Amino acid sequence: MKNSKTLYLELVNRITIKEHPDEISAIVYSVMESILSLTKTDVLAEKMISLQKDFENTIEKLLVRINDEEPVQYVLNEAGFYGRKFFVDPSVLIPRPETEELVSLIIARSQDDRSENLRILDIGTGSGCIAISLALAIPKATVYATDVSDSALTVARRNANALCAGVKLHLHDILAEAIPFKDLDVIVSNPPYISPLERAGMARSVVDFEPSMALFAPEDDPLNFYRYIATRSLDSLVAGGLLAFEINERFGEEVAALLREAGYEDVQVHQDLFKKSRFVLATKRHKSI
Repeated sequence: MKNSKTLYLELVNRITIKEHPDEISAIVYSVMESILSLTKTDVLAEKMISLQKDFENTIEKLLVRINDEEPVQYVLNEAGFYGRKFFVDPSVLIPRPETEELVSLIIARSQDDRSENLRILDIGTGSGCIAISLALAIPKATVYATDVSDSALTVARRNANALCAGVKLHLHDILAEAIPFKDLDVIVSNPPYISPLERAGMARSVVDFEPSMALFAPEDDPLNFYRYIATRSLDSLVAGGLLAFEINERFGEEVAALLREAGYEDVQVHQDLFKKSRFVLATKRHKSI
């Protein structure tokens, strides 16, 4: 038998990446929960556990990847989002806590008599975390999700099936094709929005492991995806329908101006919990009488 707190301390000491101690602690707790089904409370209570004979071989393989700065979410093939576990691999971005706030904003805007009949589209769904979370929060809504990547859609489909979420998934390139759905009440997207010029200042765990096509916007046009989505959404949203974006904090006012110029109204820039401009919400203008 092994004291789980003793094991925790041993694993902490075997992680060599240059991260804050709190981050290393979080990594070890994630590993212990995934591999041994131990909660943080179990560890703090020094629960005694029996280790399988192949445990050391398994943990050594994981630690090699972690010490190579591969994100622990890819190592364990799971990431938490909106209170649920999602399967992730390097074909999709790792869900971020900030994106949970975008889901909450949409849910808050959808709490009315029409919520049962909502038609929602998530463009560039990746792991499916936004679409699936919305489908589960608004169970009578019809939720569509698209991505340009077959591999991403495979991950999203796996998550939708595992979480029993009725999301309709479609392969689609927003830069090349019109949106194939009409009469939508909500269109949401967390598109590629990082400038390639920012790459040098980013962590290796991001630039070397997460999919570049989901991270980086064109260097000469960082608002490229927002422009295409905003323009194409005008043909698919109902009057008064909601368009919701996650954005690069540097371009809040630029995205807002783009939406106003495209003909949207009630354009609002929202900050995340870190007081950074992170979301832009707007509605399709009602036709003038």
